[in-house]
Amino acid sequence: MAQAQHKVIQDNLTLEERVQHYIDTQANLDLLRFITCGSVDDGKSTLIGRMLYEAQLVFEDQVTTLQQDSKKVGTQGGDIDFALLVDGLAAEREQGITIDVAYRFFSTDHRKFIVADTPGHEQYTRNMVTGASTADVAVILVDASAGLLTQTRRHSFITSLLGIKHVVLAVNKMDLVDYDREVFDQIVADYHEFAKQLKFESICAIPLSALKGDNVIERSTRTHWYSGPTLLGYLETVDIRQQQADAPFRFPVQWVNRPSADFRGFAGTVVAGQIHPGDTVRVLPSGEVAQVKEIVLYQDYLDSAQAGQAVTLTLDKEVDISRGDVIVAADSPCEVSDQFDASLVWMDQEEGYLGRSYWLMLGTTRINATLSDIKFSYNINTLEELSANSFALNDIGRVTLSFDRAVPFEAYADCPELGSFVLVDRYTHATVGAGMINYALRRAKNIHRHSHNVDKAARAALNGHPGKVLWMTGLSGSGKSTVANAVEQALHAQGKRTFILDGDNVRHGLNKDLGFTDADRVENIRRTAEVAKLMVEAGLIVITAFISPFRSERDMARSLFEEDEFVEIYLDVPLDVAESRDPKGLYRKARSGELPHFTGIDSPYEAPETAEIVLPTNNLSLEECVQRVLKHV
Repeated sequence: MAQAQHKVIQDNLTLEERVQHYIDTQANLDLLRFITCGSVDDGKSTLIGRMLYEAQLVFEDQVTTLQQDSKKVGTQGGDIDFALLVDGLAAEREQGITIDVAYRFFSTDHRKFIVADTPGHEQYTRNMVTGASTADVAVILVDASAGLLTQTRRHSFITSLLGIKHVVLAVNKMDLVDYDREVFDQIVADYHEFAKQLKFESICAIPLSALKGDNVIERSTRTHWYSGPTLLGYLETVDIRQQQADAPFRFPVQWVNRPSADFRGFAGTVVAGQIHPGDTVRVLPSGEVAQVKEIVLYQDYLDSAQAGQAVTLTLDKEVDISRGDVIVAADSPCEVSDQFDASLVWMDQEEGYLGRSYWLMLGTTRINATLSDIKFSYNINTLEELSANSFALNDIGRVTLSFDRAVPFEAYADCPELGSFVLVDRYTHATVGAGMINYALRRAKNIHRHSHNVDKAARAALNGHPGKVLWMTGLSGSGKSTVANAVEQALHAQGKRTFILDGDNVRHGLNKDLGFTDADRVENIRRTAEVAKLMVEAGLIVITAFISPFRSERDMARSLFEEDEFVEIYLDVPLDVAESRDPKGLYRKARSGELPHFTGIDSPYEAPETAEIVLPTNNLSLEECVQRVLKHV
């Protein structure tokens, strides 16, 4: 009936009116984002291609190109290979697989769609996470002839982890099992049993043949025993309306708009709730309260703004607000914390280690974050929680993250925009991880620094000198302990209060539980840096003698101190010189394989790039080394 009325309206309109009518109609349709995922060769790209083709959403020139490409690189013996509509990379066409995330936009009379075709191979799990991060519905494909596979479980788990509530279990390739209902029912039963451990609100199982078109758009007579919706029918009608409009107001500030002295606005996107002129708001983390004066959209002034709208807000009084702050409903503010329990997906070839620091992007702010605890990683097949002290590519687990300052946030389940984050390597600027905040840890909210009447300045005055850390780094055999001892003797003779933290000595006590893996080396330096910080607070001159092979951890140590309190000293000697000294016989054991993870042999050393002092100990005498160090104290 509705289609007939629509046709009558179209027949009575001019071309210009038809175009405008189409634009108006499309503007009023809601948008559904969905992903297709599953194991390799389950038919994800073919399914999307078939859907676009049968819905007549492919232009004639695209059909012609598709027919030509199908003959050249298709996998259907010259027939149309619908997967080629989606697989755009040359490498994908050559291998017949999906590597990157392919996005396609299309619409019907009922809804607009953005579909992300995600790769099935395990090594591209990070690509699948990217596609799933903005999806409302997941279409998880299963090859009817193969049943549930590892990647089916992996993608289902990630889908649940990312908060997708509605899932289509698309049992594809039913033509290969003669549309056998028993096969379909068994796969559905197996999946429901697995999904009991996940957090889906609904699972709609549909028997399909993407290649033949069964139950994609039109109901198939070959599955007469199935009475549920077609795939497109489900996607057009599934209710994914989120209650963000009814949630408390949340507005991360992206930019402070100050075109002139007469205007100061705060630009961003409303991520939850709605706002009106006159509403009282609170600015976090400062806690300042003000009223909304105007809601500006270019040259227009709006009566309200709601979730999804990008606007500029002005306030009734001057408030100190910067990019990264969050404007919230005054009577219902979100939490502020600096330590979190989070779920994390590792996305980089370089491992993530306990104690390592990264840039963290949360909403519109960038902060320093430390991976302070790895609680466990998941066995994706069984969802078993496994102990771990590092994250490898595609690992998924639970961690504790510590920030260098408190930030406003929401749990991901309540507001994804304020609960999702990415970790970025501070040197390569590569995205190394993506995660979701589960909750703030009580320690972060309940523990506060206490001020003391006898402070750092008072201790320095009593000692006659300020505290400082002389951080010596270099290969084994470079002379760190020798130089450290000589420097301490010289300082002691001057009446300075000193203490040496030597790598070997510390491993007899504080760090005796640590080995020499990369992860243990990271934790070794983190603990040492924290101890050195306490000693500097006490007014001591601390001399450390550690290989400290990783630049990231040395920079982390530097960040704990004030600018003039940290002096990095690089004992720079060639490997062959250090090895020729070999005072403990360590290089010999490492070369013979008796001592794995030895720095300079089978574990890397990242030389400092901007050390305050460089000591080429193969060219300088011990006295010359000491004098160079003393100039900085």
